[in-house]
Amino acid sequence: MAIFSVYVVNKAGGLIYQYDNYVPRAEAEKTFSFPLDLVLKVHDEKVVVSFGQRDGIRVGHAVLSINGVDVNGRQTAEGKDIVEYLKEPSNYPVSIRFGRARLSSNEKLMLASMFHSLFAIGSQLSPEVGSSGIEMLETDAFKLHCFQTLTGLTFTVFTRTPYNQCELFDQNLKSSLEIAEKAGTFGPGS
Repeated sequence: MAIFSVYVVNKAGGLIYQYDNYVPRAEAEKTFSFPLDLVLKVHDEKVVVSFGQRDGIRVGHAVLSINGVDVNGRQTAEGKDIVEYLKEPSNYPVSIRFGRARLSSNEKLMLASMFHSLFAIGSQLSPEVGSSGIEMLETDAFKLHCFQTLTGLTFTVFTRTPYNQCELFDQNLKSSLEIAEKAGTFGPGS
């Protein structure tokens, strides 16, 4: 079972712990001539493709490197604005690597808080009395497993796994958390 990331959220929806166990792979690298036939925009301090999917480059992919040198947010390694750099014909031909950018700490906080809210809404909207909320969300690319402890901590794990191993994972996670709660290993203020 491949675990992509783990989030631990307190009962107020604040992110306590987060661990990533994956490296986003580069999706596509291409050499362009002037003018650039993709439309780029700045979004959350990253330069992303907003129009013009082609050759494995998708809308939403971020610029990861220019001419083999990694970029820092919206700037080149030399500190130049990427959008301005790509408007200058003298900088062409240029090789640009596109892919999914890593989430910033702020984005991780927002996502954890958002999922906590969805978990709570799922518990309240369930037609079954005493529903525990969202336990698993399955997509074509990953599975999201969620377990809420008696103390209100929510453990959210993103995995890519065969279907038959999910139950074993859930059983082991629940038994480990029950043992830890009985032992009182959470410390003061939990």
